[in-house]
Amino acid sequence: MAIRFGVLSTFPPTQCGLATFSSALATHLVDAGAEVSVVRVVDGPQPPVPLVSHQLVTGAPDQARAAAAALDACDVALVQHEYGIFGGPDGADVLDVLARVHVPVITVLHTVLADPTPHQHEVLARVVAASSVTVTMTEAGRQRLIEGWGVDPGSVTVIAHGAHDDRSGEGVVATPTGPGARPVPTVLTWGLLGEGKGIEWALEALAGLADLRPRPMYRIVGETHPKVLERDGEAYRRRLERLVDRLDIAPMVQFDARYLDVPTLQRIVRAADVVLLPYDSPDQVTSGVLTEAVVAGKPVVSTAFPHAVELLSGGAGILVPRRDPAAIRDALRRVLTEPGLAPSMAAASRALAPSLLWTAVARQYVVLGAGLVHARALSAA
Repeated sequence: MAIRFGVLSTFPPTQCGLATFSSALATHLVDAGAEVSVVRVVDGPQPPVPLVSHQLVTGAPDQARAAAAALDACDVALVQHEYGIFGGPDGADVLDVLARVHVPVITVLHTVLADPTPHQHEVLARVVAASSVTVTMTEAGRQRLIEGWGVDPGSVTVIAHGAHDDRSGEGVVATPTGPGARPVPTVLTWGLLGEGKGIEWALEALAGLADLRPRPMYRIVGETHPKVLERDGEAYRRRLERLVDRLDIAPMVQFDARYLDVPTLQRIVRAADVVLLPYDSPDQVTSGVLTEAVVAGKPVVSTAFPHAVELLSGGAGILVPRRDPAAIRDALRRVLTEPGLAPSMAAASRALAPSLLWTAVARQYVVLGAGLVHARALSAA
């Protein structure tokens, strides 16, 4: 009998990393033989969406009971946790839902802060206490949870962030500038744009590569995060554009402010020579962009946030300090010019890919859910 997962999360057409993650996971859970019913977290009532059985409207009264009932109609509740998606201070409203759920709960933590506020610490502690199993997507996140929250190590498991199978992009693909011309190397950063992405440091690094022939092209792909757009408009993007002008690198930079579907994004990733993640935050224990880049077999230059350290230290990438344009410049120069380096990094990435595919990740969730259902049946016997 198929296990039925009740997924509590944002969900497309909402444009955020958590919604994208949940959609991919739900699709592959179904492919793995499970059933999925989504309780979609929304800011206001939305039109019906496939797989969504209920909407949890943030901030609206009396929402918790109905959302919990929708999850209890399933065998296992699969809660995607990020402070910013639920209502209340630090997303505390999710606690009202969890208090009313009776089926086993798997909570997937997308953020485990190194230095949380007291209230953030309390909220996450109560979320974990209400969960049968907690999932982190990296060992770094697991250790941070165990050490910072005193969580029983046996109740925390690591399941990687999944990625779509883009392994056809195994070679360097670059765009010639004309007949007989050398191909233009492409550096790619993608994802929803906002403060903390570190694009300003990448642009300063790029200015230090203007002597290369041909000069590299830096593609910055992704629209501004909807919540950032609502709060600040396009202030960050405009600031980056002014920096491009000040550095006199306009011919080397291309902004693409679209939210792309998977096939379009995969084509763009395949056309890149190196993926750059210049993120500011030292807290990031999970990065879907990093996972997708590694599965695509792309050399990666990244700041040393925990997920990058864990995934790239075996040779798939070069780690650089945060907010250090000179280090980013030197790493990119190495990847683009040092004979044999990019192919060796790509080979290291491809070796990691099988365990990171959504198909493999979904199977692990099915096994985990089946174990909880079996344990519950034994305890009820």
